[in-house]
Amino acid sequence: MAGEKKNWFQVAQDRIQIAGTKLGQNPEITEIIRNPQRTLSVSIPVRMDDGTTRVFQGFRCQHNDAAGPTKGGIRYHQDETLEDVKALATLMTLKCAVVGLPYGGGKGGIVVDPKKLSTGELERLSRGYIRALGTFIGPDRDVPAPDVNTTGQMMAWMMDEYSKLTGHNSLASLTGKPLIIGGSLGRTAATGLGGVYCLRMAAKKLGMNLKGATVAVEGFGNVGFYASRILHEEDGAKIVAITVSTGGVYDPKGIDPDDLQAYRTKNGTVKGYKRLDNISNEQLRALDVDIYIPAALQDAVSKDNAADVKAKFVVELANGGVNPDADEILEKNGVFVIPDILGNAGGVTVSYFEWVQNNYGYYWSEKEVNEKLDRVMTEAFERVYNMYTKYKADKITMRMAADMVAVERVGEAIKVRGWVG
Repeated sequence: MAGEKKNWFQVAQDRIQIAGTKLGQNPEITEIIRNPQRTLSVSIPVRMDDGTTRVFQGFRCQHNDAAGPTKGGIRYHQDETLEDVKALATLMTLKCAVVGLPYGGGKGGIVVDPKKLSTGELERLSRGYIRALGTFIGPDRDVPAPDVNTTGQMMAWMMDEYSKLTGHNSLASLTGKPLIIGGSLGRTAATGLGGVYCLRMAAKKLGMNLKGATVAVEGFGNVGFYASRILHEEDGAKIVAITVSTGGVYDPKGIDPDDLQAYRTKNGTVKGYKRLDNISNEQLRALDVDIYIPAALQDAVSKDNAADVKAKFVVELANGGVNPDADEILEKNGVFVIPDILGNAGGVTVSYFEWVQNNYGYYWSEKEVNEKLDRVMTEAFERVYNMYTKYKADKITMRMAADMVAVERVGEAIKVRGWVG
């Protein structure tokens, strides 16, 4: 397991190396981007409900702050490692750069199974983590957000603790907060919506009408739900298959995502919905549809099953939903992939909007947020697509093009700051 985790970070470093080489970038600049600037490991003592004290291990990585403060989520997971966090922080640098945000990448984590802790213990752990990080973070230095197994309530506790440390309200110290203390409208749907904005651009470029287009969605959490709902309601697409961890439903006539969500909320599963045929993730990936959206598991598509994908478009909303090893096979088979660092960047973009609103003390309507998100995602897609077409003779994929856009931007910031002689 340790080797696999380290490998993931190595994969991220290799992607940066490939992008830098294809761009003809100064190797010294590429080497700076490949390596995280700062990492911190902390021990967090927490008084448990039974009166005992347990010590938890936590991490924070600030990968590169050439373009601005670092930004990235905090994960609570029993298998979290420092290598994990470094890999994710590296990819966050690429993600922020590809959409043109004035941020670098950061990421944090605590080794804990949050399901085994009470609400009080989670609050004490969250506050303890912020005390341990201290001024390592801050609105002008490193801005955390929710991630796996963390919530807006946890961000509220952390923001409050950071404010106590600094002696003043610091709403901009963390994002993903509840609306009442500086959260942004539009954040909940942002990742799914951002992916749809990219898909609309891709469909326009490649001459496909989304009205009536068939869609298969793997994963029906927040991201998968909003992506399918928006495509169904606003674009007139036909959602023919949806899977969750406990099963899936398939209906060639189309599924109403809102109706399925209501059924799932009531029954705790999608099984039995309208007596539709059950479908597995493996079967869903191989459906003859126009659009396939991996919005759940990492490595849903690998080199082992990439040849099974018949969709014309893959919109990667899950982090690492498509293994880079699969890209070449998909490209060869004429599948157009919108890679994760572009496709799911709507979330961090609206987190950036939250930070801007906090700094201004002036808040936007949901319509304004979505209009701004549309502009950012559309321009980012255009940049990546232009890079893709420019270097197509060099046999690059859309993921490589996105990496190249990001590495070029970070490299430019490093150069003008004079970090390389």
